[in-house]
Amino acid sequence: MAIVKPFKGLRPPPEIIKDLACLPYDVMNAQEAAEMAQGKPMSLLHITRSEIDCHKSVDVHSDAVYQKSVENFQSFIKKGWLVQDAVEHFYIYAQTMNGRTQYGLVGCAACSDYAKGIIKKHELTRPDKEDDRMIHVNINNANIEPVFFSYKAVAEIDKIVSDVVAKQKPIYDFVAEDGFGHHFWVIEDATLNQQIEQLFALKVPFTYVADGHHRTAAAARVGLERSGNNKNHTGEEEYNFFMAVHFPDNQLKIIDYNRLIKDLNGLTPKQFLLKLDGSFEIECQTISEFQPSNLHEFGLYMDKQWYKLIARKGTYNDADPIGVLDVTILSNSVLEPLLNITDLRTSKRIDFVGGIRGVSELMKRVDSGEMAAAFALFPVSMDQLITIADSGNIMPPKTTWFEPKLRSGLVIHSL
Repeated sequence: MAIVKPFKGLRPPPEIIKDLACLPYDVMNAQEAAEMAQGKPMSLLHITRSEIDCHKSVDVHSDAVYQKSVENFQSFIKKGWLVQDAVEHFYIYAQTMNGRTQYGLVGCAACSDYAKGIIKKHELTRPDKEDDRMIHVNINNANIEPVFFSYKAVAEIDKIVSDVVAKQKPIYDFVAEDGFGHHFWVIEDATLNQQIEQLFALKVPFTYVADGHHRTAAAARVGLERSGNNKNHTGEEEYNFFMAVHFPDNQLKIIDYNRLIKDLNGLTPKQFLLKLDGSFEIECQTISEFQPSNLHEFGLYMDKQWYKLIARKGTYNDADPIGVLDVTILSNSVLEPLLNITDLRTSKRIDFVGGIRGVSELMKRVDSGEMAAAFALFPVSMDQLITIADSGNIMPPKTTWFEPKLRSGLVIHSL
């Protein structure tokens, strides 16, 4: 069963939360981070993307950048922009997008659960990205940003969360520049904190990494390394745990993750359609924007025209958790045999766009001539994600997109 425990959070005073909170480090590049933090000395980006405070010539993975992160982190604490809670708490973090709110519990997951497979993953990680986050955790002695977890909903946990939300005002309550709402409660009642910890231990057999595989792997490696170097290791040290926001699965919704194709591998649009006919039923669309509404249904946009593609039987395997995925159908029936795109991680002929930007973004990039075609996909479900993780399989690259992203800076876990 899952170990999830309360912790003494390091948090900003309510009056500066909107200035301090920021998007996760990995959804932007250095230039975008600098623009977001411009004129905002309290932005957590000065810690998570500290290269913005270094000379442009400095490598983002250099010692100078990591040291600047530590310098800025300590400065935030000295200035009172981050203050540690006196006792351990669970926290409730809710996000509102398009009138819909999802409620998660912020607590510490156990590094040992990751090693044992109690924390389940569905993506591969890259060692270089793990190394970067591991250095960041070690040098700051803290999990600066949370990871995004899910678990199969438990009614008793849901009730505790809803009761706290109904009875207490949130400590933080703001709308970010992207229009998404963020709401945060501290669970003060020690009995409730104990009950939540016990409920996870009794009723949650597994948790699932929704977003943040590299941060999760890095945090687990930190715990393993520190336990091996501590001859008096007990398992209770704070380095054995890392911060995660745990959302019940029935509150989460995965957004589509779409594909853009740079060229048609020497085919004309007409020739491409003829080759697609073997694997798909093709319907020309008269609407200005097309969005797939069912599994195994795709939108293809090229030459200022939308086409609805329906995968024919035989192009997918309903009994295989990977073979049934639309991203697998697209790779096996289109990308590899027709376009010679065999490695989604390294090919320069394909790009990926999260559905939060809409199919209009796909049309814009095709119409500009930058891309030759776009495929709009129906999103993966949480049930599919959990089935794949439970079966020990790994999803193809760029399959899931979660939105809203967790804001960093609402709470930090000190080791």
